[in-house]
Parts: sequence; C-alpha cells; structure tokens
Amino acid sequence: MRKTIELITRRDVVFRALRVALLVGTVLIAINHGDRILNGSVAQLDFLKMILTYFVPYGVSTFSSVAAIRGSS
Repeated sequence: MRKTIELITRRDVVFRALRVALLVGTVLIAINHGDRILNGSVAQLDFLKMILTYFVPYGVSTFSSVAAIRGSS
C-alpha cells in the first residue's frame, strides 16, 4: 500500500494526470454542458458536476500511470 501511495504522489504521475484531466475534462464539459454554458443557464448543480468531471480523467490517468510503472519494474 505504501508503494502505491508513493507512486500516486510522484511528481511526474501527478503532473501527467493533471494535464490529462484538464484536456479531457474540458472536452467532456463542452460536450455535456456546452449548451447551458453558451445560453448562460448554468445551475449550481451543473457547476458541481463540471468540477467532478475533472476527477474521472485524473483518476484514470493516475491508475494507468501507476500500472505502467509497476509493469516496467
């Protein structure tokens, strides 16, 4: 478990996951909420959903990076 936490918090893993989350999350928000953003009809719940949208690609990228690092060791 300790090794996993070390890998998850590695600088290169975190920065890669942040870049992926920013790119993929933004695309997903544009697809899922773009019409409401353009119409100016974004509700409070929509803002929460938009923020949470970034967590999915962050988690997937982190998981993939950790799995790749472990596979190459």
